[in-house]
Amino acid sequence: MRSTVRRKTLARGTAALAVALAAVCTGSPAQAAGDPLTPVPVPVTGHLPSARYIVTLADAPVALYQGGVRGLAATAPGPGGRIDASSTAAHRYRDYLDGRQDKAAAAVGAKVRQRYSVVTNGFTADLTAVQAARLATRPDVLKVSPDGRSKLTDDSRSTDVLGLSGPHGLWSALGGTAKSGRGVVIGDIDTGVWPESASFAAPALGTAPPTAKDPYRPYRKGGTIRMRKADGGTFTGVCQTGEQFTVDACNTKIVGARYFGDGWRANTPADQQDDYVSPRDGNGHGTHTASTAAGDADVRATVNGQDFGKISGVAPGAAVAVYKAFWTDSDGEGTAVDSDIVAAIDQAVADGVDVINYSAGSVTESALDSPVQQAFRAAAEAGVFVSASAGNSGPTEGWIDNTSPWVTTVAASTMKTPEATVELGDGRTFVGASVTVSTGLGPKPLVLSADARTSQATAGDADLCRAGTLDPAKTAGKIVVCDRGVTSRVSKSAEVARAGGVGMVLVNVGDQDTDGDIHQVPTVHLNTPAASTVRAYAATPGAVATLEPGGSTGTPYPQIAPFSSRGPSGVNKGALIKPDLAAPGVAVLASVAPASNQGHDFDFMTGTSMAAPQVSGLAALYFGVHPDWSPMAVKSALMTTAVDTRNASGGAETDPYAQGSGEVDPTAMLNPGLVYDSSNRDWLGYEEGLGVHTGTGVAAVAPSDLNYPSLSVDRLLGSRTLTRTLTAVRPGVYRASVRLPGFRAEVRPSTLHFTRAGQTAEVRIELTRTTAVSGTPVTGSLTWTGGGRVSVRSPIVVTPQGQLAPDRVTGSGAAGSVSYSVTPGTEKQTLTAYGPVAGAPVHGEVSADTDYLREYDLTVPEGTAAAEFFATADDPDEQLYLLVTPLRADGTPATAGDLSAYEHRARVSLTSLTPGKYAIMVIAPGGVVSSDPSAVGFTLQANVVGADTPTTGTFGVTPTRPATRPGVPFTVTGTWSGVDTSAPATAYVRYQDGTGTLVGIGG
Repeated sequence: MRSTVRRKTLARGTAALAVALAAVCTGSPAQAAGDPLTPVPVPVTGHLPSARYIVTLADAPVALYQGGVRGLAATAPGPGGRIDASSTAAHRYRDYLDGRQDKAAAAVGAKVRQRYSVVTNGFTADLTAVQAARLATRPDVLKVSPDGRSKLTDDSRSTDVLGLSGPHGLWSALGGTAKSGRGVVIGDIDTGVWPESASFAAPALGTAPPTAKDPYRPYRKGGTIRMRKADGGTFTGVCQTGEQFTVDACNTKIVGARYFGDGWRANTPADQQDDYVSPRDGNGHGTHTASTAAGDADVRATVNGQDFGKISGVAPGAAVAVYKAFWTDSDGEGTAVDSDIVAAIDQAVADGVDVINYSAGSVTESALDSPVQQAFRAAAEAGVFVSASAGNSGPTEGWIDNTSPWVTTVAASTMKTPEATVELGDGRTFVGASVTVSTGLGPKPLVLSADARTSQATAGDADLCRAGTLDPAKTAGKIVVCDRGVTSRVSKSAEVARAGGVGMVLVNVGDQDTDGDIHQVPTVHLNTPAASTVRAYAATPGAVATLEPGGSTGTPYPQIAPFSSRGPSGVNKGALIKPDLAAPGVAVLASVAPASNQGHDFDFMTGTSMAAPQVSGLAALYFGVHPDWSPMAVKSALMTTAVDTRNASGGAETDPYAQGSGEVDPTAMLNPGLVYDSSNRDWLGYEEGLGVHTGTGVAAVAPSDLNYPSLSVDRLLGSRTLTRTLTAVRPGVYRASVRLPGFRAEVRPSTLHFTRAGQTAEVRIELTRTTAVSGTPVTGSLTWTGGGRVSVRSPIVVTPQGQLAPDRVTGSGAAGSVSYSVTPGTEKQTLTAYGPVAGAPVHGEVSADTDYLREYDLTVPEGTAAAEFFATADDPDEQLYLLVTPLRADGTPATAGDLSAYEHRARVSLTSLTPGKYAIMVIAPGGVVSSDPSAVGFTLQANVVGADTPTTGTFGVTPTRPATRPGVPFTVTGTWSGVDTSAPATAYVRYQDGTGTLVGIGG
């Protein structure tokens, strides 16, 4: 379930002025430097509004500190170990970090609002733009990030489908449900918990320590809850009291409950806050995810007198710790801010959880160095498995979140959907999703909702069966046809029931999934084309229908749900396949909070939010058997034993960007044969290889060589050799095979001999393009086959690339040329020249009176290819910083932006630029580095390059259509003339794949 929340609007000082662009035809007269038709920065009176930021410092947090500070011992766990945040060394190091945080905040006059020290070393603070900029330039500060928002992501039993139940299921093999996950704690970062739910029923906590016969029994010690874990460590939780939540809400199942809402409550108007200020769940989402992951076994689920049978969590023997960071507003929508989420992660790791479930995500893909993803990195290094939802933005490609390599990204797959039949009066029958047609209903009059509306309701509102739109005189005793959309599905049946209707046919207006919701009246949910047929029939005089239980659409399962977010991941730049795997996420029945779910104790929910806790539960089962395994080894086992989902025709799904490695297979996961393991140093090298500055000094590695259980290469030119290291879980002989159409693949060595568990072997996989089409991803797999039917399969995605070229080259003079080398990946290339462009100069001054900051707005038009920004100090001895930041609709920064080097002519070069509004800030040394009070004059220039941008002089490129051979470099020459060199100009060479090279000229 994904939802949004209204945000407090923070007005800027003045509105930015949109700049119209005049189309310029080829061969038109050259424009003078600074032509007024180019986009020009507009001064803003006042600064960007103060906003809450997360400031990450360079010192390692407790989970990653390996020593180096005099007198402070290392606190990071050793290989396979778990962090002990309660140790003396950890407490002393946290005190040290607190002092470093205080020093950084004091340097800019900021107040620390919240601290983090276990998985992240940093703090949150309300900062002005200049304070944020000052902090960003400090050597002890790694990153300054706006406090972003995240939102909840939204056979007929998942535990049956996954092969957990039954005499031959995994639970039985583990000794029964009580032992499945015993000694393991799952931390659920969500909307809280409804502790009275039957899924969390358990004995009260006592004060006596556990016995040898029952070593993992939790108990109270003072104000804390202690629980010995399967890995030998100790979980230490707190049952935080608050609104309608006492210490007695925790028991031997719920071993901790905390809430984190300072950031959300500070950013959400009080009249829009509608939640319990406590760990109590005001939404139902958190109760659903926690009970899915680790709810009690064999809980009878009954709603409105209808018995849905017994349900169980995936790891019924595991304990649950609740970390409420998501909050519900007056519209019933749940969101969180990054500062609260990071605080929850920090505390969960400090408490000692083994698994974190995170059924949420951002509106756009989170950067690897975002505060939340970095907190998850430290958590993974501390031995915590992190399962996160991929998002509900499918089926469009590329809208996916939680894609860091240290996180297990989960897609949603379908199960067998409970179905019922709609029989029309003319004898035609149509089958759809339903859990509420238990006996026959009808025949009854069938009516379109728009034909049963009140005189005040519009036809559009009535089509949707919005509240108050149906006339009881026209609805009573009838089955009503309602359109899906805008309002919740169950609210439509509630309106039908209010108006006296006896049944509902919910119809999709487009090709979408169907859902088995618990409706207020018997309901069948139909997809197109059946939906359109029933709708048309209902409009005819005398239409009647009967709803009957049963029937089958014959829909294959499991399929990847249409809403499940797809890759590729943009932040990983083609080096990683995401999602990682899939799990059931459609019509999952679990416990909910009755106060916010029509009084129901249980309900069906759909979304990747429901898929992630399935994987969290499986990880808990794994740690119950192998408590010393690393999170990445467990992840590898889940991925390499997964099986393909199905497509709509019933065949095998082959798109890794939809299913990752496939749907998890618990019956095989404990016998993976081999695993691909990795750790923090590998992840840091991966980040550096992608251009993410980690501040750790770890050397960059080729991102595609991260030791990951899948293989991905973007921009492959001719051939590429990848490396992987495999660790034996089971001794034996393993033989490699590769399937990758259009490529020749060679694995060296192709046969691995392991004599004992724990042995490792490095392999090289050489991929050479033969017939694969350039620019089109090719999918396949690498499989290691061992004895005893062991199969270790990894998906492969390779995209042959057009070329490799520099981001920027430079030249000088009114006329001249510059040459550079391009390495092609295809036989054909097309190069297009743009510019040169020299934006109009804007003169300004910064001083103590302006807080050493001048701010400008810039509206970037459609059709823009790239841009360069310059701020040049009038005095050659002065230096400046330049910051360019994209803005949200409310005028606040969307990201931390791009900060220039500290130079006389500060420059920010962007090889791609999204249309929209940007803030440009010129910052003088008096506001950042020194205490010099003198004013600094400067000239600001924005060179925005696009197809219709007016030019200064001419620019051409040769060759435009070169004959090339993949992997063999060729020379590109850019030539210009008539350029006004009184200011820097920018040209651009675009390649056929949409990438390009900036050409800086003079100035």
